Amino acid sequence: MTSGSEAFLRGVQLRHLRCLVAVAQERHLARAAERLALSQPAVSKTLAELETLAGARLVQRGHAGRRGIQGLTVAGEQLLAHALRVLEALDASAQAVMPASGARPQRLRIGALPSVAPSLLPAALAALRERMPTLRIQVQTAANGPLLDTLRAGELDLVAGRMSDPQLMVGLTFELLYNEPLALIARAGHPLARGRPSVQDVLQHPLVIYGEGTIPRHHTESFLSGLGLRLPAHVTQTLDLSVARGLLFRSDAVWFTPIGAARDDLASGQLVRLGVDMAGTEEPVGLLTRADAEDSPSRQTLIALLRETARQKPAR
Repeated sequence: MTSGSEAFLRGVQLRHLRCLVAVAQERHLARAAERLALSQPAVSKTLAELETLAGARLVQRGHAGRRGIQGLTVAGEQLLAHALRVLEALDASAQAVMPASGARPQRLRIGALPSVAPSLLPAALAALRERMPTLRIQVQTAANGPLLDTLRAGELDLVAGRMSDPQLMVGLTFELLYNEPLALIARAGHPLARGRPSVQDVLQHPLVIYGEGTIPRHHTESFLSGLGLRLPAHVTQTLDLSVARGLLFRSDAVWFTPIGAARDDLASGQLVRLGVDMAGTEEPVGLLTRADAEDSPSRQTLIALLRETARQKPAR
């Protein structure tokens, strides 16, 4: 053991680890301080102490002031994984010595892409509720990047999402469930609903697309770029499926979306898929977990149910 390692082991305390976890999860010093019931200077001091003990910078501060946090450094991500294991083990130890009547209810925290959640989660969650009626279930939807950040920070147990850049996949595992293409979706009775319209025809109508930085948006732009086209100015960007659906029902807008986001409306006939070939826009959808996280019966059960749901999905 090196002298630096010995100094770290002698000096590190639980308050240092809790501070790092809070900063990683909140991405803001003031919010981390509020969560820890400390002042912001106390959080900054604790974080500085931990960086001194580690002999490395752990946090990347934001450019606009020092309250915001861009993320963790490589060393910070590595230490975060160990800090989460230590705190989870401590929590498990506390549960083991608590009287049965005082035990906390089990919980399962699930993250999902807005485009994936509607077709994948409901059936699996309903079946999970039947098997584990006292389980507390939390579902969070967001873009892929924020979901993976939250998963790595230990605030989610499981994410139904997509693969990402290698730096965002550090410490995570991915299990493929299925590949899903983009589709062009419109209301029943839309002027382009019959026949095989051209992409140029589609671009003459108002468009609903996903926000910048999302994988569906990237595939939308790549698809158009491959045809020598680009998005026009008259677009509406949203991750909110209810907003997208509402626009389609009330107008001649066309939605570039992974098909799973509209599956129920397509099955009911309220929305239709336009006859445009979207080959090459397929994207793998799967389950992401922290590689070092302790498994739980609830997570194992949900994963099995999600696999079954994915196997039963109709052909695209």
